[in-house]
Amino acid sequence: MNETDRGLASEELTDRLTEVFDLVGPLYRRTQRKVEQDVSVEGVSVGVRAVLNLLREHGPMTVPQMGRAQALSRQFVQRMVNDATAHGLVESAPNPAHKRSSLIQLTEQGQFAITTVIDRERAVLRQVGGDLTDAEVDACLRVLSRLLELLGNVDVD
Repeated sequence: MNETDRGLASEELTDRLTEVFDLVGPLYRRTQRKVEQDVSVEGVSVGVRAVLNLLREHGPMTVPQMGRAQALSRQFVQRMVNDATAHGLVESAPNPAHKRSSLIQLTEQGQFAITTVIDRERAVLRQVGGDLTDAEVDACLRVLSRLLELLGNVDVD
């Protein structure tokens, strides 16, 4: 085992994870600004993008389900759904499991919009270059997943 493979002591680990948080915040905000700079092309804000992507990945969902999945308040998700509906990107459908909570689903225009946004994001991500290894990306995903688990019980409403 080399120096980089050893486990970290509690305080050391805390310091290193603080470095991760210090990078994730600016990364998120810059990503948000980049998406919003392109808003004129698709009419998709960061919040609407999150809704469209959830529906793309999971199919029709209720507003509360989307809120729980993204750790966002139901009120915020509802505003994003209302915005997406106004732009013709999503529509409501009857929910056989619940009379009052409709399912929200992508329209054809919404499917096109989220595909366009994701294609553009992937084009930007391709610019990272080839010096990152699969193991490094796996480690990054593992760390971020653990931090997300740790904060999984944070109330968003």
